[in-house]
Amino acid sequence: MFNPLNPDGIAPPARHYIHSMSVPSGYRIVALSGQVGTLPDGTIPDGVEAQTEAAWSNVVACLEAQGMGVGNIVKVVQYLTDPRWRDAHMAIRDRFLGDHKPTSTLLFISALAQPEMLVEVDVWAAGPE
Repeated sequence: MFNPLNPDGIAPPARHYIHSMSVPSGYRIVALSGQVGTLPDGTIPDGVEAQTEAAWSNVVACLEAQGMGVGNIVKVVQYLTDPRWRDAHMAIRDRFLGDHKPTSTLLFISALAQPEMLVEVDVWAAGPE
């Protein structure tokens, strides 16, 4: 479906991702707004693990509403408000992605839209027309 590529001359990915990926002609692109760890009832659970679980569940729900799944993800950008949570976040992320390796960026930032928010996941996906 996609053309993942780790080009020669650069170090291999340090984690579960690919350096570059192209999308073939005839595919539609779907951009998701950043998904935070908000539950369906609008509450925000305590802790980065619970929020990461909720954020990735929201990503999956948005993709499914577009007729796609995690295998359609081309690019993921993750925002965490504390670098100490990297490994916990990545373990949950990798579980959701399974064998799929999208391109990926992880950023540590000082705050999100609300003070209680700890994680946000931004996704671009592509699928056949």
